[in-house]
Amino acid sequence: MPGGPSANALSHEVGIGQPTLSRWLREATTLGSVTKRRKRTAVAPDRTFDPKRPEDRSADEKLRLVLEAGALSQAELGEFLRRHGVHEADLASWREAARSALGASPASLARPGDARRVRELEKELRRKDKALAETAALLVLQKKVRAIWGDGDDDTKSGSDE
Repeated sequence: MPGGPSANALSHEVGIGQPTLSRWLREATTLGSVTKRRKRTAVAPDRTFDPKRPEDRSADEKLRLVLEAGALSQAELGEFLRRHGVHEADLASWREAARSALGASPASLARPGDARRVRELEKELRRKDKALAETAALLVLQKKVRAIWGDGDDDTKSGSDE
């Protein structure tokens, strides 16, 4: 900048590296030309213009735009796309993504070995359920035997200790 401090002097003064300051200057210069260009192609003030990038839009918004665009004629579609700042290619890819998502069944999303793995896990679960039921039955039976015959810890002495 004519008459201003050098990049190195400014770097030392503000404590920011000279390469960073130079990069910021280049970006600001580039941004200025973009802003001027945008002002020339601005939409009429009575219309609303949505400047979002396609990747900044939510899935709900994309679906809404696809549905709204589907009801328009070709002439209306161009104005709609300009008003919402959407390219026809983006709209087509969103439409295809929605179709493929609606046509995909949960079974088609599963991996090939998943069905076999599920069967194996279900078989193991049944085996463990049976073992658990058997253990529970043995515990109940043991409790009943103790109740009928009494504990094995009584005070009686065995036969020939006297």
